[in-house]
Amino acid sequence: MTEENRSFNYTYCAKEQEEIKKIRERYIAPNEQEIDKMEQLRRLDASVTKKASVVSLIIGIIGALIMGTGMSLLMTELGEILGALSSLTMLIGIALGVLGMILIALAYPIYNRIIKKERERIAPEIIRLTDELMK
Repeated sequence: MTEENRSFNYTYCAKEQEEIKKIRERYIAPNEQEIDKMEQLRRLDASVTKKASVVSLIIGIIGALIMGTGMSLLMTELGEILGALSSLTMLIGIALGVLGMILIALAYPIYNRIIKKERERIAPEIIRLTDELMK
């Protein structure tokens, strides 16, 4: 064998690759396309609750921390250590505790509001995908 017979030539053509992909997509089984659409539908549905959960958890955690700080000011000598008067410490502690409770109480209504808005935003895409899958 000569050196010429051992060589390997490869030519890449983007147009040919695109044409190959288009032809291949025509022969992909419909089940595979439906699975992809079903997966996309599941991801869209999960994204609605994920965003709402994250936001409401952050608000609830911040509220719990603020309420805990207020309780610490009321129940311990933290205010005196910081150099505040005991009556002022009590008022600040009560205010922080109430603020924290309000934030905690708002976490669930905020969750519901985000769910509602996200569902309204994603509804056209969900309806389109479900129509395609139900045919």
